[in-house]
Formats: sequence, C-alpha cells, structure tokens
Amino acid sequence: MPKVKLPRKSTAVDMTAMCDVAFLLLSFFILATKTKPPEAVTVVTPSSISTRIAKDDAILITLNKEGKVYLMLGDRAKKQAILEDINTTKALGLTPEEMTKLRKMEFYGMPFNKMKSMLQLETPMEPKQMEGIPVGDSLNNELSDWVGSVVRSYSGESMDNLNLLVKGDNAAKYPTFKFVKDAFKRNDIFKFKIVTNPEGVPADSELALNPPKK
Repeated sequence: MPKVKLPRKSTAVDMTAMCDVAFLLLSFFILATKTKPPEAVTVVTPSSISTRIAKDDAILITLNKEGKVYLMLGDRAKKQAILEDINTTKALGLTPEEMTKLRKMEFYGMPFNKMKSMLQLETPMEPKQMEGIPVGDSLNNELSDWVGSVVRSYSGESMDNLNLLVKGDNAAKYPTFKFVKDAFKRNDIFKFKIVTNPEGVPADSELALNPPKK
C-alpha cells in the first residue's frame, strides 16, 4: 500500500496562523503597555540617600534652573476645590468653560492677571512657555495665594493629609527657594518634603522594596 504524504500547503497554513497569533500578541502588548511620559517641566534634582517614594497625589511645587515656579495639583480629590477657591479669592472671573480648561491643565505657572487670556488661547500653553508663578518678593508672592487655597481645601482635616513636595533644580538659586518657603510660612505650613535623586538606597527601605515604575 503506497504511503500518503501530507500536502505541503497544510504546514504553510499552520505556520501562517501561528505568525498571525504572534503579531496579535505583540500588538496587544504594545497598545497595553504604558510608558512614562516626558516631564513637562524638566529639572535636575540634587542627589541624596532617599528611603521613601514620592506619591502621585501630592501638591508639587517645582523650581527650574531659570527660577520659574510651577504648581501641580496631584491630589485629584482636592483639585476642583482649590481652583474654585483661587478663582473666587483672586476675583479671576473665569467662566465655566475656562474653569474646565483650567482643571485639565497639569501645571500652573502664570500670573493671575494673565490667567484668563491664557485660557482663551485655542492651543493650550505648554509649561515651558509660561512665565512662572510670581514669587519675586514678599509683596508679590502669588504662590502664597495658591498655597492658601490649598490649605483652605483641607479645612476640617488634619494637615498631615497634605502631601506637600518641593522639587527644585540643582542649579536653582537660593532666593527663589526662600520665597517658596515664605509662601509656606505665611500659610502656617512648616513641614514639607523635598524631592531628590536617590542614591545609595538602603536595601530594606521603602524605595528599594517598591521601586518607582518606569
């Protein structure tokens, strides 16, 4: 009885199907993988022996090397209350549409008198194009007003719930940092954390056991 050979095309069909599956899996992982977005405000932080991880739900003050100051409201539960308070206390006169745009922003770094005109732009302004929050002297320290709105949004709660971080560029000048501290003092805040670049992390520390995701 003659031997029956399987057609070659059967093997080709099986191989094609496996390739399809491989490409589908590859496409899935590419689409599902979340990469860390580039920082909108780039700073080179000083190094230190750090043991704790900076949490995402922080109120972050950023100082770049040019001395510009930015604010990021990472506590999403408080963000709307903070922005509504600043709109009221500083009489910005923002419309509901402008407030919606303001809530969508990640960084705030404009003087109050230019906030409304910035929100009327068709293309959102990038942080690097912003002038920075004025902190030039004690009479014109608008960061103090922002911090005041932050504090009021935590009214009735323990201030221990306020996760306040300062992230300064290694080349930032001390006077700018002093004005930031003055904004805190004027709102009776005497405790905050400084974001640094970790080095020599202890093996049993929180940072070593739970390293930040890239």
